[in-house]
Amino acid sequence: MTSTPSALDPAIAARLKRSADGLVPAIAQQYDTGEVLMLGWMDDEALHRTLTTGRATYWSRSRGEYWAKGDTSGHVQHVKSVALDCDADTVLVKVDQIGAACHTGDRTCFDADVLPLGQ
Repeated sequence: MTSTPSALDPAIAARLKRSADGLVPAIAQQYDTGEVLMLGWMDDEALHRTLTTGRATYWSRSRGEYWAKGDTSGHVQHVKSVALDCDADTVLVKVDQIGAACHTGDRTCFDADVLPLGQ
């Protein structure tokens, strides 16, 4: 992650409970249907960018860089609201998803591998 200080509101930054690598999980949810779309990771700067640009921005652990969802695919997430969970260790980003949310091309990352119950 970047070593540049983030412009995230210090009051919000003070509340966040980050993993050892400085990240918090961020769940993207379709704002009007409640459909869970994907899980990404945010550090303070990604959260700041999300809050100030209206575009969901994540930290790519594999690429080691920030990415605003849709910059390369066109499958943009327009942010409608952002909330912290009760422990401030997870972010919920309600979005209007344009196109697929999953890198596989699926609408959601959670519809391709449903596990059987009762076994």
